Amino acid sequence: MERSATDRFKTAILILAVGGLVGGLVLYLAGQGETARLVWFAGVVPALVALVVEIIRSIGRGEVGLDIVAALSMSAALAFGETLAAAVVAVMYSGGTFLESFAEGRARREMHDLLSRVPRTATRYRGGALEDVPLSEIQPGDRLLIRQGDVVPVDGTLTSATAFLDTSALTGESLPQRLAQGNEAMSGSTNAGEAFDMTATRRAAESTYAGIVRLVEAAQRSKAPMSRLADRWSLGFLAVTLAIALGAWWATGDPIRAVAVLVVATPCPLILAVPVALVAGLSRAAHFGVLIKGAGPLEAMARIRTLILDKTGTLTDGRPQIVAIEAADGLGEAELLRLAASLDQASKHPVAQAIVAAAREQGLALAVPLAVSEAAGEGVSGEVEGRAVVVGGHGFVTGFVARLVGEKTPGPLPEIAAGAVVVAVAVDGRLAGHLVMSDPLREGVGAMLAGLRRGGIKRILLATGDRADVAERVTQGLGLDGLRAGLTPDQKVLLVLTERKNGPVMMVGDGVNDAPALAAADVGVAMGARGAAASAEAADVVLLVDRIGQLGAGMTIARAARRIALESVVAGIGLSVLGMFAAAFGYLTPVQGALLQEVIDVAVILNALRALRIRPE
Repeated sequence: MERSATDRFKTAILILAVGGLVGGLVLYLAGQGETARLVWFAGVVPALVALVVEIIRSIGRGEVGLDIVAALSMSAALAFGETLAAAVVAVMYSGGTFLESFAEGRARREMHDLLSRVPRTATRYRGGALEDVPLSEIQPGDRLLIRQGDVVPVDGTLTSATAFLDTSALTGESLPQRLAQGNEAMSGSTNAGEAFDMTATRRAAESTYAGIVRLVEAAQRSKAPMSRLADRWSLGFLAVTLAIALGAWWATGDPIRAVAVLVVATPCPLILAVPVALVAGLSRAAHFGVLIKGAGPLEAMARIRTLILDKTGTLTDGRPQIVAIEAADGLGEAELLRLAASLDQASKHPVAQAIVAAAREQGLALAVPLAVSEAAGEGVSGEVEGRAVVVGGHGFVTGFVARLVGEKTPGPLPEIAAGAVVVAVAVDGRLAGHLVMSDPLREGVGAMLAGLRRGGIKRILLATGDRADVAERVTQGLGLDGLRAGLTPDQKVLLVLTERKNGPVMMVGDGVNDAPALAAADVGVAMGARGAAASAEAADVVLLVDRIGQLGAGMTIARAARRIALESVVAGIGLSVLGMFAAAFGYLTPVQGALLQEVIDVAVILNALRALRIRPE
């Protein structure tokens, strides 16, 4: 509401300035010169008063910028009778601030889209009926109905057979994502298919979307180091402007030349291009599922030279996947997986859940297990469709079978690579086969790292708490510059601090143990789609899509946005300085100088908005 009132005020000032300029021109052409000058004067005063008030407020905040030049140019033009030039400057200044607000609003639109999608209520099953309740009343375990077109209100698990979710507003994915029963549904996505049921796993305030909203709001309040640097540069530019203006006046004795110099320098691209380009970069990155917490981290991303990566959940998926099925005793691979997954439905162990997910992905019909008994961390036994099934570690399963049949039947253990896990399956008292599982590299990791190197990353290191042999096997062929295994959270922080001596460092991780290292790095990146809340809060950047490849898109956007901001500043200042010298030597009148500077300001803002069209590979 406050921003809307500010925008309306800026619009009113612009209308008065334009009205004064146009009205004065009409009167001047009609031969009413004195009346025209009064109308121009009247159009300038509101803009000048508003500008002086803003300057006083800025000084009270300890900020001094080029608004002072705008005030001096308007005041000098009025004092020396150049009311037309003053009117043009008033239109130029009020139009520039209006255009800046419009450009920033355009750049923030995708972030506003995120904020505007926050649902207010949810539909919950209670006592055999449906009720609409405020989001704050949703608790983990509540069963919710998500109608077609509804926004998923909280994080949850799908209980219906299938669902189609549109995650484009969060991740930039253009096609709906198909979810199967048991998959995670991320809050903030839209139901693009038929109505479905889900079970809430988090309260609204703790869900993914609520965290995104908090991060977006923080990002909108941020100010980049480049913007602060531009403020400091503006003082130097102010001194140069005054020196040229006073020098021209002193050398020629003509105060009009000083007025012309001042209007050419009003306002400066320094205070326009940088915030527009960086905010546009933030918006563009959010479109691709990379939520950067502010313009400061965006600018820091563009200067990163060392990248440190966690392994589990970052380079790898973090969830074990079946890489081989070895069936025996006449069972086929699909039947072996189906029996194992049917029994593992009764277990919450990550490996058991991975087996269940693999079976569902293959479309296997799972049966309801009976008489289930679980030995924590070792395995599960029970009945599936009348058959005795045991699933677990090789030693647990063979030992169970030996006790069942009264003889020792260890069975062969297949050879596995470092870091892999073997799950044995017994059916009706006989070892029926093995499921070999591992945590593989995420898709596209190699291409992403190669792209980052081309973009300027000099060193890429792996920092993991896992064993060295496992880390070496997983990262073989990636061309890493270093591998640090068996690290504690404190040791990861030490590695980050050591590498920072050689330049800015980015740390990427997804677990609670990564949070200290993320906070210590120049830029911390969290795998936020399903990563730990602690790492997401400690990070400067959150990848909303559970794919490490999005990091490359974010880095490309950050570098391009910073480059566009610098291009706008250099081009704008260069043209302004040339214009000031031209005015000092008498080649530009105050009116011509004001018009020239307006063209420069519009050009740099339009150039800064190019950041909205950045297309990463």
